[in-house]
Amino acid sequence: MIDEHKRILLVIPHEDDGEGGCGGSVARWALNGADITFLLCTNGDKGTSELEMTSKRLANIRQKEQLAAARVLGVKQVSFMGYPDGELEDEIWAREYIVREIRKHKPSLVMCIDPFRSKRHAHRDHRISGLLALDAVFTYSWSETYFPDQIQRDGLEAHRVSEVYLWSSENPDMCVDIGDTMELKAEALAAHASQMKEPDKILQRTIDRARAVGKDFGVSHAESFRRVIVHKTLSHWAEY
Repeated sequence: MIDEHKRILLVIPHEDDGEGGCGGSVARWALNGADITFLLCTNGDKGTSELEMTSKRLANIRQKEQLAAARVLGVKQVSFMGYPDGELEDEIWAREYIVREIRKHKPSLVMCIDPFRSKRHAHRDHRISGLLALDAVFTYSWSETYFPDQIQRDGLEAHRVSEVYLWSSENPDMCVDIGDTMELKAEALAAHASQMKEPDKILQRTIDRARAVGKDFGVSHAESFRRVIVHKTLSHWAEY
């Protein structure tokens, strides 16, 4: 199941969320030859407590850090949507942007943060990025009637994603064994130096969390996901 996807797109709210949520899985798939694209929704311009740091400067720093982290993991393409931190909106332009990336890269797997929580609150950008990704997959990207200019003017094709993996889910039902790529996950996280005020503690917490998830699934280190099979869901909707 984890090796069959050769084209993968991650919709990520902030720089470093992809590495923290599923960097080990991404590294494993990249080593197995997958073509992986990161789509960053926001520019990370408010991720600091340093009053002298300007938003423009921080956004520039975080973009460079993200590109460096992506290289560590073997990610081939990184796209930046460019919303300011905390200002991501569930609006038609954002949906169109994600649909364009899906139609351009033709992933069989799309990954995003699970936007549906009942036990604890999620950051607004996290929640909205997940909703945008799910709507792009389930409503828009597969139908020629949505954003037809992408097809008629730009030469793209409607594309149907096969599966969605939701990370940071309260109800995971599968995991990826990252025992062999845990070090790459940690190295990619460390590339986000502007966010690492206590790097040793953050990295140790990341390792401990992966070890705890692995224990639940019977491996040394793992990342967990809620898996949604797209064609079954669309077929179910078609009955109504």
